[in-house]
Amino acid sequence: MITAIREVRRAKGLTLEDVAARCDPPTTAQTIGRLETGTRTVSVKWLNRIAAALGVDAADLVRLPDRPDIPVAAILDGGTASAPRRAETVTAPQAGPGMVAVIVRGGVGDYRAGDEIWCDRLAPDAFRQAVNRDVLVPRPAGRFVFARLIATDGARLQLLPLGAGQRQTIVTDPAWIAVATRLIRPL
Repeated sequence: MITAIREVRRAKGLTLEDVAARCDPPTTAQTIGRLETGTRTVSVKWLNRIAAALGVDAADLVRLPDRPDIPVAAILDGGTASAPRRAETVTAPQAGPGMVAVIVRGGVGDYRAGDEIWCDRLAPDAFRQAVNRDVLVPRPAGRFVFARLIATDGARLQLLPLGAGQRQTIVTDPAWIAVATRLIRPL
């Protein structure tokens, strides 16, 4: 199995030691290094442990033939673009189960017309995970609210609209919410 553990780890700015310490239970940097280079076979159990340590889905760590990698041509740092010191790739986004998207037709807040916002759906028991994040909240009659979740109080969600000068919105008892996790912006 070909993995992208090293690429994901580097993209997140983590060392082998950082990932090893974040594993549950913790492991050694040497073990993570062996799993990255393929000198040790990556089991599903290890893949799940490392994915949790990196904060990604296990599928993001596996290279599949139908999921092409994109070569990194340059690294932009403080307005200066330079070639990477060693060959790097990024993996094209993959839709996960339960994902929904928001298409921006008119700019609001940090979002511009043409943006796609990919969101992961959350059940009511996980709403607290989305505090201080942008969320899509269903309302009756096919309406939605897309705003920043600023607090949860039982079944009540306190939402701050993204546009300037708008008032806080309260939504009670939604069946689900979807937290923004990925922004796709055409140039």
